[in-house]
This record gives sequence, structure tokens and C-alpha cells, in this order.
Amino acid sequence: MIESVLIANRGEIAVRIVRACRELGIRSVAVYSEVDRHAPHVLLADDAYLIGPAPSAESYLRVDRLLEVAREAGVEAVHPGYGFLAERAPFAAAVERAGFIFVGPTADTISAMGDKTEARQRMQEAGVPIVPGTTEPLRDADEATEVARDMGFPVLLKAAAGGGGKGMRVVHTADELPRALDAARREAAGAFGDDSVYVEKYLDRPRHIEIQLLGDTHGNVVHLGERECSIQRRHQKLIEEAPSAALDSQLRAAMGEAAVRAAKAVNYRSAGTVEFLFQDGEFFFLEMNTRIQVEHPVTEFVTGIDLVQWQLRIASGEALAFTQDEIQTRGHSIECRITSEMPEEGFLPSTGRIGYLEVPTGPGVRWDGGISEGFEVGLHYDPLLAKLIVYAPTRKAAIARMARALDELTIDGVETCRDFHRRVMGEADYQAGDVTIRYLEQHPEITEAGREEGRPDRRTVAALAALLEVERRGSIRPPRIGTSAADRAPSAWQMAGGLRRLGG
Repeated sequence: MIESVLIANRGEIAVRIVRACRELGIRSVAVYSEVDRHAPHVLLADDAYLIGPAPSAESYLRVDRLLEVAREAGVEAVHPGYGFLAERAPFAAAVERAGFIFVGPTADTISAMGDKTEARQRMQEAGVPIVPGTTEPLRDADEATEVARDMGFPVLLKAAAGGGGKGMRVVHTADELPRALDAARREAAGAFGDDSVYVEKYLDRPRHIEIQLLGDTHGNVVHLGERECSIQRRHQKLIEEAPSAALDSQLRAAMGEAAVRAAKAVNYRSAGTVEFLFQDGEFFFLEMNTRIQVEHPVTEFVTGIDLVQWQLRIASGEALAFTQDEIQTRGHSIECRITSEMPEEGFLPSTGRIGYLEVPTGPGVRWDGGISEGFEVGLHYDPLLAKLIVYAPTRKAAIARMARALDELTIDGVETCRDFHRRVMGEADYQAGDVTIRYLEQHPEITEAGREEGRPDRRTVAALAALLEVERRGSIRPPRIGTSAADRAPSAWQMAGGLRRLGG
């Protein structure tokens, strides 16, 4: 077993990796920027090293500095988490050239699946269905127009090196295409340093369903079932669950087998995910994420398999301890991403200092967080603060449990999407499992709901409670004849509790 790991990341995923290391008896080494000096992942790790100023380009993306710390700390391996450098083949290669173990797939695998056109070619060759479209970058607008007319509008332009919705444009007519292609190329070049764009058929109401994989260095690959990830905004996932309400056992098996073929086509090792679009009973390869996913906890809940621990075991050379037939899924799990954003204002980011944090507990509730009281939320990094995950025997029970857990969650000092998630849990189509990636477009009321639905924060509760306490002591207005102020007014603590209940 590896004895020491540098965690080249921050936030909740760094905390998650520290915990996995501790349970396996592995020494964990954290890195941090100047603004993350007192972040939870820094305080939890066995050692921690400053790597630079707040901007990620000067800290978490500094390959030279990360390798310098790895040498100084004397670690054996580097875990990239997700985001930042996790899917950059040159980083994986640099880690291994420097003599460390990269906790993830090989640089060749990352490179093959990171280029969307190459990935589509490989999947086609492996017999994995792909969305109709090109498997080579477009030369110019004339070629794009010819291909689009053959397929039929609308079509989708996508960056070959992209992800997260960058370099992506929906085109409805031939007249729109040249300008959309130019815009997609500019955005792709700015985001990924590569302006290559390809075109595929636009599916108007697909679901986003992904298959979790584990592959070891001995040639074994298994899938751990699917996750439903259709509720998104701007191609960024918001709510994930396992299993999907849309699949029967036959479709589930077919998608799992296709995902395993995809992984074997690129000699995959470690944890990875194959993402599919699903519509009208058909599924199509979308992309492969060559890393641990944000939403991995829902799979851990329904399978009982610790994915991060298995990343570390695989990197240590262990073979998978289970076969495909031995993997069973039970119950239902839902994850809500808790972000510092304002859904009612177009998901604009919110900043501030966490003044108070109350985390839900109870049966079947898990909190993967990267914040604590006093933590400063800025604009330097992704707005993901934490993930709230629940497990229950059925989907209906999981929705009820998530609603209860959201009601118990309090984060004061910064705006969050908590109330957005609470509204989704109560919406009829979601409860029926009738969701596509157009869910938010079809339900604008979910994001347009006003702030008046939100509960008062603890500062408001405390101020009102103090006011009532002063009144109880008889200094604001005289009591009615025949009653005392104490008889007439509830106590400060009773009022505070009442406000908490009324506000959710």
C-alpha cells in the first residue's frame, strides 16, 4: 500500500481524500493558497504546504510548485482530485516522470479521452454508440453547413478539447452557423488553448446518465451502475442520484456493458465515468471523465464501495476484490451540490464569510464539505461549498429525507442554492422522475422564486429574540390590564425556535 500522498487540490474533495487516506493508514499532505490557509482540508491533513497566492494559476495550477512540494514532503503518490489539473495529461506525465505514482489513469488514456473527436472515433471502433456527427474537427463553415444539412437542424457545435459547456453552441439554421462556429472556436481557444470544433446532432430532450467504472492495473474493469445527472444549468450538474428512474434492468445492463467496452478500449485504470445522453430508449456516448466525479458519493451509498479508497488501492497495485456479478446496488441516493450562488439571479456567485454553519445529521445523511465557520468565500475558485447526500430504501423516501436534511441546513454569511434544491424536492415532475437536461427551462418557477421564501438567518433570529427579551422585561410597551409582560410574550428562545420552524 502507498504510504504517503500529496493531494493536489482543495475544498471538499481534498477533505474527502484526506479521510480515505486516514482510514487506509496513508499519510496525507495538503497544499493551500494564501487564502486557504485555515481551510478544513489544511487542518485535517497530516502535513500542509503553502504553494502560492490566491489565483489558481499561481497556486493550484503550478505543476512545478506541486512537484517541488511532493519532493520536499517525501510522498510516494499524487492524487489530483477533480478539476484543476485532474484531467490534464501533461500533469499526469510530469508526476510519473518525477518518480511519483499518479492516482488516476495514464497520461495516454487522459489524452485519448480528453480530445472529444478522438474519443468519438475510439468509441465507434469499440462498438459504443455515439451521437451522429463528425469524428474529425471541422475545417470551415462550409463543411459544417454541409454536414449539418445532411443530419438535419438543429445541430450542436462542440469544442474538441472541451468540457463544462465551453465552446458549445446550438445552431437551428444554416444562416446562423458561420457566426456560431466563429464564437465556439474563440471560446474554445480561450478556455482550452485549442480552437478545434466538431458537430453532432442536437438531441432536444435527452437525459444525462453516466456509468461509474473501476479499472485496475491487472486488466479488470467493472461498472458500478448508473447515476442520473439531468438537472443542470449551463451544462453544470446540480442534483445527481442513483439509480436512474428511467432505466429498466435490460437498459441498465446494456449501458454498463458499453461503458466497460469504452474503458477497455483505452486500457483504463482507476475510477472513471462514461457519460451518455439517453432519449427515446436509445443511449449515445457523450464523453469520459478520467477522474473521480463530484457525484461519486451516491454510487458509494448504493453499492457500499468506497471509490476514493479504491483509487488509492489501485494506484498501489492491488487487483479489484470483486467481480461484476458480485456488485449489487440497493436503495436510492440523492446528492445536492451546495454552492455559493443565487439561483433566482441567474446563479450569480455570492461571496462573504461563513458566520454560522449547521450541518444536517440523522439516518442516511452525509455531508461532504469544504467550509467551516469563519471560512471566507471568494471568487477565486469554483462556488461548490459542499455536497449534501442522502440514502433511503426507495426514491420517494430519499426525496423526503433530502427535503428534511435541506430544512436542517443553515449557512449564514453567504447566499447559497439551498432553497433552490428544496423547491426541486417538492416539484411534481421531479418527484415523478420526469426530468431531462431541459428541466430548468421547463420549470422557470424553480429559479424565479423570490427571496421571500427563504428563512431568516441566525443574525435576524438573534436580533428579534433580543428585542423580545427586552420587551419581556417590561421596557417597550405596558402590558394589557390583567396580564404581565412575561405572560404575554414568548421567551427569546421560544421565538427564535419559532422563526427557525417557520423559515424551514
